[in-house]
Amino acid sequence: MTSLCMICVGCQRAPNPIVGTWLVKIPDAPFPMHMFTFHSDGTVQQSNPDAGDPSTSDSNAMGAWAPDGDGIKGKIVEITADRSTRQFASRGEISFTIKVSGDAFSGTASASFYDAQGRRLRGPLGVKLDGQRILP
Repeated sequence: MTSLCMICVGCQRAPNPIVGTWLVKIPDAPFPMHMFTFHSDGTVQQSNPDAGDPSTSDSNAMGAWAPDGDGIKGKIVEITADRSTRQFASRGEISFTIKVSGDAFSGTASASFYDAQGRRLRGPLGVKLDGQRILP
């Protein structure tokens, strides 16, 4: 799947192979299935069902990615709310490194969670990521 670079008009350079939408399996996450969209401008969005954690709401994250040698590195950030009080619960920062191979990727991520003052509550927690590109 090759498309033109979206960064500049008239650019004939193909985008990084991570650009696109991916179904991502993270077996050790509270909810094991996620969707990631990597944009050619270096931003990334992540979404998963809100049912993964019974005490907090954490269904979306946003962040940035960059090429790193023959792979990709990046970070997404999610804000969680306490379901009972509807107040801020934590800020999760998930750093990842992945390698793309055709329409699949694999890698690892490390998650740490912080309170409103920036004090670490838990982590780093390591997980494995496996992605499959969504094709039309």
